[in-house]
Amino acid sequence: MSRTPDTWILTAHSPSLLGTVDVVTRFLFEQGCYVTEHHSFDDRLAGRFFIRIEFRAPQGFAEADFRAALSERAAPFDMHTELTPPGYRAKVVIMVSKADHCLNDLLYRQRIGQLPMDISAVISNHPDLEPLARWHGIPYHHLPLDPLDKAAQERQVLRIVEDSGAELVILARYMQVLSPELCQHLDGRAINIHHSLLPGFKGAKPYHQAYQKGVKLVGATAHFINNHLDEGPIIAQGVEPVDHAHYPEDLIAKGRDIECLTLAKAVGYYLERRVFLHASRTVVL
Repeated sequence: MSRTPDTWILTAHSPSLLGTVDVVTRFLFEQGCYVTEHHSFDDRLAGRFFIRIEFRAPQGFAEADFRAALSERAAPFDMHTELTPPGYRAKVVIMVSKADHCLNDLLYRQRIGQLPMDISAVISNHPDLEPLARWHGIPYHHLPLDPLDKAAQERQVLRIVEDSGAELVILARYMQVLSPELCQHLDGRAINIHHSLLPGFKGAKPYHQAYQKGVKLVGATAHFINNHLDEGPIIAQGVEPVDHAHYPEDLIAKGRDIECLTLAKAVGYYLERRVFLHASRTVVL
C-alpha cells in the first residue's frame, strides 16, 4: 500500500499492556488527526506490542508540541515512539561489487519516485559500475580490498556512510563478508540481498548446483546484516517456481529478477517505517 504525500507516520512499540492501542489512537483523536492506515501486532510469546499508523494532521499542527504531548502520554506504558513527517526522504548509501541488476533497479525506482530516498553514494570494491552511478549523478567510491588489510577499506566505508549522514546502507549484491566490527556499526540499518535455494547451495555457481539437483523453486531473501553470514533478521522473501526446462542461465535470470523485486520491497518497507527489529526477527506492519 503506497503512502499518500500528506500523511505523517507514527510508529511505537512497548510491553504488552492493557490500553496500548487506545493510548495511541485516542491521543490522535484528541489532537484532531485523521487516521488513514492502522496496523498493530501483539507478540504474545515475547510480550511486546507494535503499532504503525499513518495520519493526516489538522491545520495549525505543531510538531514540537505534538511530540512532547505524545511522549508524556506514552511514558506510563514504557512506549518508544517515532514520528516521520510527510515528504521525508532517507539518505542512503549503496554497496555493490560487479553485478549491476539490483543497483540499476534501485536507481530506477528512486528516480521515478517509487522509493523515497536520496542516494548519497555508491561504494564498490570494483570500478565496473562507476559509469552507471555517474550517469545518475551519484558519487562513486571505488575502494579496492587489500586481503592483508581489510580493516582499512572498511574504515573508509564507514567514514563515507557517517559523513553522508546515511541512515540506511543497502548491500545490492556486495560480494564481500563484512567484519563483525562493521556489522556492529551498521546494526539495524544495513539490508542485504542473496539468493534462496532449497536445499541450500553454498560456494561457487549456486544456480549451476541447483540445476544439477533439479530444483523446483528459486527465491531471494532480504535481511538486516549481522555477524552471521546471511542469517540476519529477515525483512522480505520472494520465490518463483521453476522446472526441468530451466537451464542454469534461465535460473540465473529468474534469480536476478527475484533479487531485484525482493530487495526493493524490503527497502520500501524500511523507508515507510514498516519494519521493527524484534530480537532475532522482524515485525513488518
